[in-house]
Amino acid sequence: MPELPQSTGLPALPTSANAAIYRILDANLDRAREGLRILEEWCRFGLNHSAHTEQIKHLRQTLAQWHASELRLCRDTPGDPGTALTHPQEAERTSVMAVLQANFCRVQEALRVLEEYGKLYSPELAAGSKAMRYQVYTLESEILGGHRLQRLRQGLTYLVTSPSDRLLTVVEAALQGGIALVQYRDKDTDDHQRLALAQQLKDLCHRYGALFLVNDRVDLALAVEADGVHLGQTDLPIAIARQLLGSQRIIGRSTTNADEMQRAIAEGADYIGVGPVYSTPTKPGKAAAGLEYVRYAADHATVPWYAIGGINTENLTEVLQAGAERVAVVRALIEAENPTLIAQYFAAQTNHRRTFHQVATPVV
Repeated sequence: MPELPQSTGLPALPTSANAAIYRILDANLDRAREGLRILEEWCRFGLNHSAHTEQIKHLRQTLAQWHASELRLCRDTPGDPGTALTHPQEAERTSVMAVLQANFCRVQEALRVLEEYGKLYSPELAAGSKAMRYQVYTLESEILGGHRLQRLRQGLTYLVTSPSDRLLTVVEAALQGGIALVQYRDKDTDDHQRLALAQQLKDLCHRYGALFLVNDRVDLALAVEADGVHLGQTDLPIAIARQLLGSQRIIGRSTTNADEMQRAIAEGADYIGVGPVYSTPTKPGKAAAGLEYVRYAADHATVPWYAIGGINTENLTEVLQAGAERVAVVRALIEAENPTLIAQYFAAQTNHRRTFHQVATPVV
């Protein structure tokens, strides 16, 4: 805790310049504490994570100790022009992730202000705010990255898009049917259109609580703040993609055989695609990996994996019987007359498979 200016009785009113600094410190102590409380509540009730809850509570209580009475006495809420300022994005949040991200940013910005203006008030407050800011950066990576990974592990159905005149309509219908992840895949459209469509798809996915990933394009994923990317065998190395995306976002890798699977896992892929299970026009000229590779993945994969390639309502059962718990589909949904109904079927079958597997597997 920093050494705060000492006072006896009521603190003397500072000069006008000091009063402005006190108001800045007061406002940002409030802002940081409020943001931390929002994060703390999610760690406590949303994640049931006692360590993160305790750490954030400690940070919040430390800020409260720094919030001296002389700072509070300089508060002038009626005369503050900032209370009337707002931004359209503050009016709504599309997902829990958006709430967490906004409040991490709020806390980090407030701590930076406390660090700089604190140098004029208390070197201990400035140094403490700096150290706290780095703790919050680490928490952001752990909580947001962990939140995405938790949803990835829970997600059993994955839609990979292909160009369509009714893409947004189909994707929303699939999300209504329970699709957990959507990957935007488009090799030919110009970047202006891809950027606009990717932004719309991300907003749509987050509205339904689904993860949104971009095929191949790390730059596009960053531009729209996607949840991650999916990389093919000839795309960027996972290590480079990780440097660009950071630890909070998901990176998936396509694999077609055991060697590619083991290499992708060793390189740090968060999940892998296993296939193509059946021949598909999405991968022209590529031989089907078959159900044998699905069985291999069931026995050897140590990260979440999605069977992919020509999977539809007619062959889904044999893919699940071969050991798959998660499936990714393209044409079965993009070309469906009723994408919601088809998505519900895939969700029901994969959920049944997971429930059966959990019941059938003895606890050691």
